[in-house]
Amino acid sequence: MSSQDNTSTLQSVVDTATGYINSGIAAVTGSAGDQANADHYKAKGEAESDLSHAAAKAGPFTISSTGAPAKDNSDRTQGQWDQTIGSAKETVGNLLGNENLKQQGREQNLQGQGQEAKGQLSDLGKGISDRVQGAVGGAAAALTGDRAQQEKYADIHDEGKTRQRGVELDLDKQAAAQK
Repeated sequence: MSSQDNTSTLQSVVDTATGYINSGIAAVTGSAGDQANADHYKAKGEAESDLSHAAAKAGPFTISSTGAPAKDNSDRTQGQWDQTIGSAKETVGNLLGNENLKQQGREQNLQGQGQEAKGQLSDLGKGISDRVQGAVGGAAAALTGDRAQQEKYADIHDEGKTRQRGVELDLDKQAAAQK
């Protein structure tokens, strides 16, 4: 269920920009109060950005700052499984000196990587699509004053955001593993 106090990436950008504008004003006026206000908005924008991008993975599920859970595309889950099994086969093949098993493991691992990437693209696309649908539908419902529709579209938006954040988490984890 969505709530009105959820942070958003857009709000963090607006607050950060407000901070920089206020910082410029403070530089011209020399006012410590204006600089304190600028620092407040910059810190608020940074905190909102961090919260907006916060997400946690639990198996094939992602939960983000919106509280909306999203289940990973089955290609992602199966791809991760194939990578694990492929790596195990490759390791056992190495230990036993079995080139055939080692090669099978490499191939299964590569196929798993491709399948996971396919699932990530699908989830990323669906997440973006849901966020847009939720934002546009929510705006239209707000114009008509339909609270139930607003909440429905907010939930669609939030699930899309969670789905997108889940892919971002996986990609960050993969990038860190490659370093």
